Amino acid sequence: MFAFEFLRTMLYFLFVMTLFYAGSQGDDNLQAMLVGAMMRKIKSRNWKKQRYFKLEDDFMTIWYQSKKAVSVNDVEAVREGHQSEVLLSIADEFPPDRCFTLVFRGRRGNLDLVAESAEEAQSWIWGMRKLIENVENMGEREKLDQWIGEWFKKADKNNDGRMNFKEVQDLLKMMNVDMNEHHAHHLFTMADKSQSGTLENDEFVLFYKMLTQREDVLKVFQEYSDGQKLSQSNLEDFLREEQLEGGDIQLHAKQLIECYEPSDKAKRMNAMTFDGFLMYLGSAEGSIFNPQRRGIFQDMTQPLCHYFISSSHNTYLMEDQLRGQSSVEGYIRALNRGCRCVEVDCWDGANGEPIVYHGHTFTSKILFKDVVSAVGNYAFKVSQYPVILSIENHCSVEQQRVMAHHLNHILGDRLLKTILDGKTPIRLPSPEDLKGKILVKAKKDGGLEQSLSGVVEDSLNGEVSDEDEAAEIDENHPHHESIHRRLKELSDCVVYCKSVHFTSFKHSRIHSKFYEVASFTESKARKHLREAGAEFVHHNSRQLSRVYPSGFRTDSSNFNPQEMWNAGCQIVALNFQTAGEGMDVNDGLFSQNGCCGYVLKPSFMREADIRFDPEMPQKRDDYHPVVLTIQQLPKVNIKEDSIVDPLVRVEVHGVPMDQAKQETRYIENNGFNPMWYDTLHFTIHTPELAMVRFVVEDYDKTSKNDFVGQYTLPLSCMQQGYRHIHLLSKDGTSIPPSSLFVYLRIKHLE
Repeated sequence: MFAFEFLRTMLYFLFVMTLFYAGSQGDDNLQAMLVGAMMRKIKSRNWKKQRYFKLEDDFMTIWYQSKKAVSVNDVEAVREGHQSEVLLSIADEFPPDRCFTLVFRGRRGNLDLVAESAEEAQSWIWGMRKLIENVENMGEREKLDQWIGEWFKKADKNNDGRMNFKEVQDLLKMMNVDMNEHHAHHLFTMADKSQSGTLENDEFVLFYKMLTQREDVLKVFQEYSDGQKLSQSNLEDFLREEQLEGGDIQLHAKQLIECYEPSDKAKRMNAMTFDGFLMYLGSAEGSIFNPQRRGIFQDMTQPLCHYFISSSHNTYLMEDQLRGQSSVEGYIRALNRGCRCVEVDCWDGANGEPIVYHGHTFTSKILFKDVVSAVGNYAFKVSQYPVILSIENHCSVEQQRVMAHHLNHILGDRLLKTILDGKTPIRLPSPEDLKGKILVKAKKDGGLEQSLSGVVEDSLNGEVSDEDEAAEIDENHPHHESIHRRLKELSDCVVYCKSVHFTSFKHSRIHSKFYEVASFTESKARKHLREAGAEFVHHNSRQLSRVYPSGFRTDSSNFNPQEMWNAGCQIVALNFQTAGEGMDVNDGLFSQNGCCGYVLKPSFMREADIRFDPEMPQKRDDYHPVVLTIQQLPKVNIKEDSIVDPLVRVEVHGVPMDQAKQETRYIENNGFNPMWYDTLHFTIHTPELAMVRFVVEDYDKTSKNDFVGQYTLPLSCMQQGYRHIHLLSKDGTSIPPSSLFVYLRIKHLE
């Protein structure tokens, strides 16, 4: 057993002045950014202020007036022109060639800027893109070097490029190390090779290596090595016996040495040193997530109803659903996270233009046409598989005509208007069949059969939206029933996703069509799951179901989607703008299969002749429970201004029999490199549906523990052996180099 994080050879943060600086010497854009520029920061049409922006010498920080800074690590993308609502609002004042937007990771708001000239804007746009590219191309070693450099800069208060012992003590506190002063001074003296009373460059690296050295790591290395190096044969043994890797082990070991061994001499000997071993353990290949499941590996040719589909509720909202802001940014962010089903609540607006907002509330309003444009622009940026527009239609016939016009005019050929082969189908098409297509889910007059014959008339029947139907059950739901004519042009936009009212599973078995979609509130879905779980699963093997949060969740909180996936529900719609357990589990499921937004359901949920009951998984014919064992949960965490008492909670989310939580003890005053000599065991009855969530918290005796980081993934994507778990923030963004290190085993229950 061992507990170690990211230690490896390094050249301190000089990489910042080499990797970035060398790559920027001939880059005029970055040189201009180093000089800096006056630009307008725009928050609204009425808030426009001049600020001086400048790239710092570390090529990682943008400083601007008021002593604020932007880390390049936090910037996800740069948008040119009027590509935000804020910049669109001032489009009449500033031309698009002077405007650009910095888009941040997670849920942080964008930074909208207007340069003094088009040339200056282009310098910053291309310069920022270059910096983002540099960050994305960093290896683990460079990322660690950068991280060390950032801490060095924080601790070097007088900016003289060296640290005295007082600065080192401050640094240890910032890094969550509550170290005995005598021991800290001893390490400081050992690292001070120049005997100058300060640490600089490689001396600081040496200090850091001594600080993070762990004997138990060395013990594992020595178990398979001659004490100095792992031969290729030794490494093969480690990969086979500890990491339980299959395939061509010999080739893999050779590739690992070539990729991660820093010593050319060791490479020539086909060997791996301790530092190379550590670099491998900290790499993507050494992580808990199986790299073979990162890309698209599943069969994408099965009917849509055979997949879980990443889905958003109230996609237009950025905050709560009573007074929150509506924004097209909600659609952009959801689609960029791989979401494949977005919701559009449509109401009559001024000047004949339909609007989108949470009806009968004080949420702000946006134009339907702007939503459609955003979907058209971003639908296929991260995934080519189909996007479903779940439309809640509360509009008059006149404005429905405008809706139909916008859908057709803006989306063009991307909008699916007819069945794929011109013949009456017998099942839903596959994600592969529908690549690059946008589907509308809404009410429809008649079915596919009548549409093909062309005999459908305008409907005069009362229409009730999905959420209004649920309101018949949930009397406290804020929406009112809306009855109006339905326009044929809008009805014709619906092909494979016709919204229908759900009566019963028996009624569906006899009368339902494969292209009909029923929607359920979370409470109604739970009731069906409790009373007729096997029937619910069977229903979802034939057609799509959508589940969305209760109307009582006015704060836009989320339920845990796992319980709905247990019933085979495909479109489990969550509030993407709200961080927490629900979105963690959702992100975890869809982090596999290329993050394409579609995950194939287990075979026992797809086959009509199998009756799987999530309440009684042991009755499956192919019932094969497993035991998950997790040993040694060390971690590294960065949390300024306090020394944390970290503990780790491991949660299993799955069928009811598999729901479980276990915690390690907390380690007092060590948030930097604690070790837990704990072993956790979980028996998992339906491993195909199980999600595992690792949560790190700062233990507090008197109040609720503080959240530090988490990571969630499907059990089926786990690699066994000694593995890193790279922690994510509450927003789901990475927080390097914070991670756990675990030893995992998954065995069939005897």
